[in-house]
Amino acid sequence: MSDILVRADHISKYFKVAGGRILHAVEDVNLSIHRGETLGLVGESGCGKSTLGRTMMGIYRPTKGTLYYEEKPVDLSNRKERVAFSKKAQIIFQDPYASLDPRMTVGSIIAEGMQIHGLYDDAGRQARVAELLDIVGLNREHANRFPHEFSGGQRQRIGIARALAIEPEFIVCDEPISALDVSIQAQVINLLRDLQSRMGLTYLFIAHDLNIVKYISDRIAVMYLGSVVELASSDVLYANTLHPYSVALLSAVPVPNPDLEASKKRQIIEGDVPSPINKPKGCAFSSRCPRCHEACLNAIPTLHEVEPGHFVACHLFK
Repeated sequence: MSDILVRADHISKYFKVAGGRILHAVEDVNLSIHRGETLGLVGESGCGKSTLGRTMMGIYRPTKGTLYYEEKPVDLSNRKERVAFSKKAQIIFQDPYASLDPRMTVGSIIAEGMQIHGLYDDAGRQARVAELLDIVGLNREHANRFPHEFSGGQRQRIGIARALAIEPEFIVCDEPISALDVSIQAQVINLLRDLQSRMGLTYLFIAHDLNIVKYISDRIAVMYLGSVVELASSDVLYANTLHPYSVALLSAVPVPNPDLEASKKRQIIEGDVPSPINKPKGCAFSSRCPRCHEACLNAIPTLHEVEPGHFVACHLFK
């Protein structure tokens, strides 16, 4: 039996925008997430990370390609199949202020998924809500309160409890700490790691903070303009960065040593990110790449393995 839990096979997601034009949010992504691992997903704002995450958990239907769960295709156009998949895959949203219904009590928010999937009776749901509040570090009495009575960190814990309520195997963490104070971020990250260890969860962890991604992830995928340009284990990616975009991205990570930080050479990316409506003919990064050559302008590079477990989409590496 394969240990791959979720797999994106040539997934693309397009949106129609004003004037009948097409925005290519995600373009031909192949990505496998192994059972029990954390796959980090990084890239600039607007590169398609959240769109890919929402497609991989079934919120969006892919425009092209197929989503697989345990190597079986998931037909997201089939309501029954989509509901069944939603029991296995859940999401923790970025904004704990906007993602919780202010008119519902915390207990109702956490229990909603259990009601939809017909899990437990009323007493069983109340007991499960109390258990989940304990697990995420909140008090059982909080079940009768409303979201506005909690801090940002506490609201995100409520969001985590909601995601855990129907016992999923796969959770998309869509920038779950970016809206939180720095002092709270570490608590939430450590909670997610503890829950993964205790429950055998599998994460797709989307974030901007590259130090946090390195800390929590087993492997890391780097996205640029809707495509994955590099994929490797966390240690390998940071030690042997290959793609010119990844090099520039990681060079911007601050080093907690004033002397090393002052002497560190940064790779500055010139120019602006091309429009996802009018993408370059060849490599999406060609207009900004300092190592661009003729092949880059005419042919789209495919993500290929250049050393065991290390994949890159670049014509410079064969």
